Amino acid sequence: MLNAYDWRADRLVRLDTAMDHGPACWIDLVSPTAEEAAALEILTGIDLPSRDEMDDVEPSARLYAEDGGVFMIGSVATDLETHDPNKTPVTFILKGGRLVTVSYGQPRSFQAFIAHATHKPGERLASGEAVMMGLIEAVIDRYADALETKGLELDAISRMIFRKRNPKAVESHNLQALIQDIGRAGDFLALIRESLASLQRLLAYHAAVSGARAGSKADREARQTVRLLQRDAAALSELSVSMSSKVTFLMDATLGLINLEQNQIIKIFSVAAVALLPPTLIASIYGMNFDIMPELHWQYGYPAAVGAMILSAALPYFVFRKKRWL
Repeated sequence: MLNAYDWRADRLVRLDTAMDHGPACWIDLVSPTAEEAAALEILTGIDLPSRDEMDDVEPSARLYAEDGGVFMIGSVATDLETHDPNKTPVTFILKGGRLVTVSYGQPRSFQAFIAHATHKPGERLASGEAVMMGLIEAVIDRYADALETKGLELDAISRMIFRKRNPKAVESHNLQALIQDIGRAGDFLALIRESLASLQRLLAYHAAVSGARAGSKADREARQTVRLLQRDAAALSELSVSMSSKVTFLMDATLGLINLEQNQIIKIFSVAAVALLPPTLIASIYGMNFDIMPELHWQYGYPAAVGAMILSAALPYFVFRKKRWL
């Protein structure tokens, strides 16, 4: 059973069909105004952190207990399906069995959790702590799906670079596009890794705070859930590190291909310059305006000079081809 109060719509939202209309165990505050925050503080007796406080990077400012409530601020990645993913701070506040979340952006994982809770009325989520664990699990599940999708994209890039069938498949303009794709993948993985690290710290702090409670069955189950989430987050973090190494490798390989292509172009110009040097020398010699040049009055002088220039250009070309420099 899950009761949640959606502050944005100013109405009670029932996420299942249970008959018990008790007080809401989850209040979700999204991009609140000053008036909304003040009203909720009066309603719950909770001093909500400001946006600047939520953006603070110090662990002591993001994980603390105050006035009987536990405040935990984590970073959640959003817009993972776009080319411009972002992160938003989300505050989880547990007090008196109730969960209050404050965010300045609606993560899609929260919507997935609400949809899941709506279509699974048999699952009891009557406490704020259970709701928080469900939300974090939804976030981690979404990260797992996003990493799987990104892994497939990196595999496609790898096949294009190393197992191409069409020589024109990785021309210079395609390589530049690949660099952009690989760079976006690196930023994406860094964002996921940072968010996972934030959630791991949040779960560790919650486990330390809740460890002081009595060892009831519900508490043992909650601690087990926290351990499972910590393990999943650690596994995804290791996966993101591995994928980051692949991103670095693909970036180096792409830059290497660009250098090879540029070297090939420079080699062609160098060979052309060497091949044209002897004909240029012959033409320069017979272009001098000296009076005593016997070949100037020779009947076959012109075709002989042209033939010599062609021959002097062809010989270096065949030598380079024989040595496989071309």
